Amino acid sequence: MPIDYLQQFPIDEALLPSRLRSLLEPVGLDPARRVDVSERYEHDPYGPARECVHMVMAVMPEAEMETMGQPRASGDGVVSFSTPHIEEQGGLEEYVPSIDGFDYIVASWGSGSFYTYMLAEKVWMTLGLSMRVIGQDAQRVVFDDLGAPEFGVADGEVSGSYRYIASRNIRWRMTNEYLRQYLWTRGAWGVRIFYYQTLLPDRPEIRKLMNGRTHESVGGQDSWFELDIREDDGGLLVQVWAKVFAVSPDRCSAVSADGLLWPGIDGEMTKRRAEGIVERNTVYLDDRFLEKYEQSGFYSTCPIDYHGLWLCSPSYGGQWGFSDCVRVGRNLIKVPIRELYKPKPDREIVHAFQYAVPPEQVAQFDLAEEHIVAKVDRLVRELLTLGDNLSALGEAVGTPKDSEQIMKLSRKEIRANGWTNLPELQRLAQVAPLSMTEQAFLARCKSLHELYQRIPDGFIRGIVERAGHARKDVANFGSLKLLQALTNIVERLNRDDEQLDAFSSGADPADLSVRNEKIAALFINNDLRIADAHQAGGILQALTALGFDIAGVTSGYGHALDLVFDQVIASFEHLNTELGSLLSRRP
Repeated sequence: MPIDYLQQFPIDEALLPSRLRSLLEPVGLDPARRVDVSERYEHDPYGPARECVHMVMAVMPEAEMETMGQPRASGDGVVSFSTPHIEEQGGLEEYVPSIDGFDYIVASWGSGSFYTYMLAEKVWMTLGLSMRVIGQDAQRVVFDDLGAPEFGVADGEVSGSYRYIASRNIRWRMTNEYLRQYLWTRGAWGVRIFYYQTLLPDRPEIRKLMNGRTHESVGGQDSWFELDIREDDGGLLVQVWAKVFAVSPDRCSAVSADGLLWPGIDGEMTKRRAEGIVERNTVYLDDRFLEKYEQSGFYSTCPIDYHGLWLCSPSYGGQWGFSDCVRVGRNLIKVPIRELYKPKPDREIVHAFQYAVPPEQVAQFDLAEEHIVAKVDRLVRELLTLGDNLSALGEAVGTPKDSEQIMKLSRKEIRANGWTNLPELQRLAQVAPLSMTEQAFLARCKSLHELYQRIPDGFIRGIVERAGHARKDVANFGSLKLLQALTNIVERLNRDDEQLDAFSSGADPADLSVRNEKIAALFINNDLRIADAHQAGGILQALTALGFDIAGVTSGYGHALDLVFDQVIASFEHLNTELGSLLSRRP
């Protein structure tokens, strides 16, 4: 039977510092808990608030509970201290570091001056973990289970040094689920082997243990702990060496998708039942279900246009994927329950379940309302058309340039591969909930602006100059002023029903000065992305200029983003209409 270490420890639990209490406590079965598996911690080592922990975790069978005393590692704080002393070749025929003959979770080595740590080879190979190295000075290592995927299964600092004081604290942690899985495979316990030191106030409850002496030791080789108490700096210096069986080889409860009650489907759902469902099998998800996948580069979440339907089915590295997730309405996803239960980790199905929308709520949505992906698609189509129109106009006035060079978008590439190779479009089309925060709204406005800001200023400036305007008059114009000038020029020519060859017949000074309301949204979106506009009500002023009822932002900026997208798209649609009209009147 496991030992109740807190009950058996001589100092009352209420008097124990939190670190010492946690070292004596067993680890529960919460799979999300991160368990300390190695630690070297020092705080104020020579002062009144001193506290020190040296801990390693060994892998021991339950029968070892009967063995009293503390292993050597409780004093050294590492698995292997110093290097073997060898005087002849082959003197170390086999080197097997251990904690008194037992394995360990974190391999640690120290010499008193330098210390190095790494997750034990047996651990990461048994669990199939992959390593990531972080930072230069940080010197941290993170282990992931990329097959799941599960990130941050174990992590900790790689090394440190000691010269009077430690260069930094070392802490290695591992998720309870994976630690217990490893211990289960070994049929062994995770055992804390540690040394602890602190300076406690001189209290009668502790002084009683000293039997009237200035220095007393309790426990020892015939116990699982040794407690040393002595007078020091007006308080009581407490030192503890101990061996605590903290983590049993019992696995955490596994997440299961069987037994879930999906809205709109009678009875509990299981994988076997889902395979046979062919009718009344549709469930609806809030599209925030996608955020987990969109915000990590490990997943693929590229929207796919499938015969006019936009699919948004996350997948992971060829290991697994959702299927037939179709966007409907502004923020809903429709998916057959049979597809949800196709092979994938259960926790991904459970994740989707958390965003299931009941039929009565679905009935309140407009399933024909345009979603964010469709808006981005409309924008892209207008930009591609604009590239074609600008290319044709440039060729007609003597400044030829290919459409792809102008817009940095390829119609051929999109037709062949969709948005797969266009991460800027994927980011722009990420989930945009109605409750969108102001910061997220501004970031999306910035990304929107950056997409069309790629039109070369020099190219548009050259076209405006071909219309008869002097270079000095447009030399300092930015991209938006140049687009406005071009819009004014084309509108003027269309009003006069001029032929395309009249483009260079004469300039009107108003081309460069008149504010064109048809493309004002481009300027307002630019204001939204500029940091200065975010102060003193700049955001609300910009939205008001677009005709948005700012009272609506109290519940989020989702509808505000819709309006910005719609009006930016309308601006390009207007410019394309005007350019198309002029280009149609070629001599």
